[in-house]
Amino acid sequence: MAIVSLFPAVPSIIDHFKADPTASWKVPWMVTAPGLAIALIAPFAGVLVDRFGRRRLVVWSTFFYGALGSAPFFLTSLDALFASRILLGVSEAAILTTLNTLIGDYWDDAGRRRWLAIQGAVGPFLASGLILGSGYLTGIRWNAVFLVYLLAFLIFAAMLAFLFEPDSDDTARRMLGIDEEPVDTGFPARAVALIGGVTLLCSLLYYVFIVNGGLVFREAGIQSSEELGRITFIPSLFVIAGSGLFWLTGRLRSVTQIAIVLALTGAGLLIMGLAPDWKSMIPGLCLQQAGSGMTIPTLIAWAQTKLPFEHRGRGMGIWAACFFAGQFLSPPIVALLVSGVGTMKSAFAWSGVAAVIGMLVALLFVLRRPAASPLAHA
Repeated sequence: MAIVSLFPAVPSIIDHFKADPTASWKVPWMVTAPGLAIALIAPFAGVLVDRFGRRRLVVWSTFFYGALGSAPFFLTSLDALFASRILLGVSEAAILTTLNTLIGDYWDDAGRRRWLAIQGAVGPFLASGLILGSGYLTGIRWNAVFLVYLLAFLIFAAMLAFLFEPDSDDTARRMLGIDEEPVDTGFPARAVALIGGVTLLCSLLYYVFIVNGGLVFREAGIQSSEELGRITFIPSLFVIAGSGLFWLTGRLRSVTQIAIVLALTGAGLLIMGLAPDWKSMIPGLCLQQAGSGMTIPTLIAWAQTKLPFEHRGRGMGIWAACFFAGQFLSPPIVALLVSGVGTMKSAFAWSGVAAVIGMLVALLFVLRRPAASPLAHA
């Protein structure tokens, strides 16, 4: 909701603030501003999750998410919008850290992969609906798109009704009659550092299109937000194909799945960057969206296999910090690319090259024995 819903609105918001010379870079950065707060707050949210429990934190954070997310509808200053997005990120840090922790708490490894696949299949329908609806809302008024955050209050009510505080792994062990004593493990710092680095790279690439897709299509001749929403609606459903691919490749090592993610993302960005017109960009968008659909479940499933219950909140907090540091840093990095290579399409092409290089590095790990690295073990 925080990013996808604003994708069709970025050009219109820039147009509204055209008198502000900073709008061309500040608006895309405003879209991802929650990522800064998440990157800074999520590790501390993870400590709170491990120490004080899951349910209360996520329920009330969702309430404030709805209030802060819809606030820009009533604001007129770009700086005020930016500030509200930072505060939104504080709530989002608690939500995402806790929910990713709960996925690890509620299910074993097979159950986690099954749930992430279901989530990945259902989510794109909602995301595509958000893109289509956001395009029409933006056509009505430049900031009407922020009203989609009112949906968070329905999610808040559902959380009150259905979420429960999980038992610890030790408690579940006793309930199942397993006599083996749990191993007291230290914090898996080396594995978490590797997970954080790979997650940061994938996140930087993941947000290239989400934030700048409207601008790259504008260079190709698509000026209307409504038209942009219509022509990207069907390709955006390829996120479901990515989720299905995550499920189908579930028996493969995580490093292999990561290589597939980078291959799809890189190919998609390259095609969009090199295509001569917007119609030729559509196949690239389909590949990129498939890669997007596979990215998050692959990274979460990989991370959770390395994190025991007692460290799961902190570990997923660090995961969230790295993922959303990528969200926050992606726009300025793309802006630097644009200033260096001249156009957004060229920036897309070079981002695709970076993804392909990452894929080749992952393939080197695939060719090594499973014992060679924590990445291969995952």
